[in-house]
Amino acid sequence: MTLTTALGLMSGTSMDGIDVAAMRTDGESTVERGPSLFMPYDDAFRSRVETALQTAKAIKQRDERPGDLAELERDLTLRHAEAVAAFLAKYPGWEPDLIGFHGQTVLHRPAEGLTVQLGDGALLAQRTGTRVVYDMRAADMLAGGQGAPLVPAYHAALAKSLSDAYRKTPTVFVNIGGISNVTYVPASGDPVAFDSGPGNQLIDQWMQREGGLAYDADGAAASKGSVHQSVVDSYLQLPFFAQPAPKSLDRSDFDLSGVTGRTLNDGARTLAALAAEAVFAARKQMPDTPKLWILCGGGRKNPHIAGDLRRLVQNTDGEVLAAEDVGLDGDATEAEAWAYLAVRSARGLPLTWPTTTGCRQPTTGGVLVQP
Repeated sequence: MTLTTALGLMSGTSMDGIDVAAMRTDGESTVERGPSLFMPYDDAFRSRVETALQTAKAIKQRDERPGDLAELERDLTLRHAEAVAAFLAKYPGWEPDLIGFHGQTVLHRPAEGLTVQLGDGALLAQRTGTRVVYDMRAADMLAGGQGAPLVPAYHAALAKSLSDAYRKTPTVFVNIGGISNVTYVPASGDPVAFDSGPGNQLIDQWMQREGGLAYDADGAAASKGSVHQSVVDSYLQLPFFAQPAPKSLDRSDFDLSGVTGRTLNDGARTLAALAAEAVFAARKQMPDTPKLWILCGGGRKNPHIAGDLRRLVQNTDGEVLAAEDVGLDGDATEAEAWAYLAVRSARGLPLTWPTTTGCRQPTTGGVLVQP
């Protein structure tokens, strides 16, 4: 099988910028990971994206762009084109055959079969001169799925690519972004995946509201705080945690009401504990107890989330390792996934399975546009 050189572009629920990652892959078992680059959003643009989450609540049909969303979609797409140009200026040997474009999720309501990612694939193809696959979630929803998570197809390929020292089954990939999701990879068969709960999102919102900071860098505020276990427990009683998998979340599904009135430091520490316990609680919906948990996403850098999860997992004879510990790049994993998924989409291969999103049958997806 000929390998395709692909770039993945990801702007996630943390809304902090654009990750670009390259790979050569057949969209199946062969994955040759390339370099990556992060282009941060400036504060003014990030503020526009955050405002868009409120504007998007009025959307009833996925092609609607109320308020200034059409203008934001164009500006966001042009920023992605700039990110591609910056990447290729730095890594000219990775000129892509194909780009996987996630766009920016501004609304995700799986119960209504509605998911909206801002991003104009045709404009991006025109600006980059490269074929683009975008809008990869919608087909899954039409097939009865949640439209998320989509990264499990890539996690399953990564699990097979690990060195013998780390090839333990079952393995769970934990992506701690604004929202956390888990992918359970068994020794054989399809992966099992679902959103597990809040990741960095509540901590970021708390730090912005109470401390005027974008996030809790290196868990500094949490280091001076204490866990209010009763608050963690009350969050874990919310209906989402009792729902059977597969399941997915929107950013607005959790709020700060549980920590309101706490000190800045106690709130940050308590929300970090919640992020860890929500991930650990996900094991109850997995077919077997994981032997290895691999942490990806920005939340793996929060020492309290990672440390709390390690302590919890120790009691199950499992092991928690950061992506880098097993030879992966935890910052680039999602962008890499979008490159991998673009190749699968172009080949008509499934992006989702009943065990990952609840779709009725293995389902491909995405829209392919020519430059």
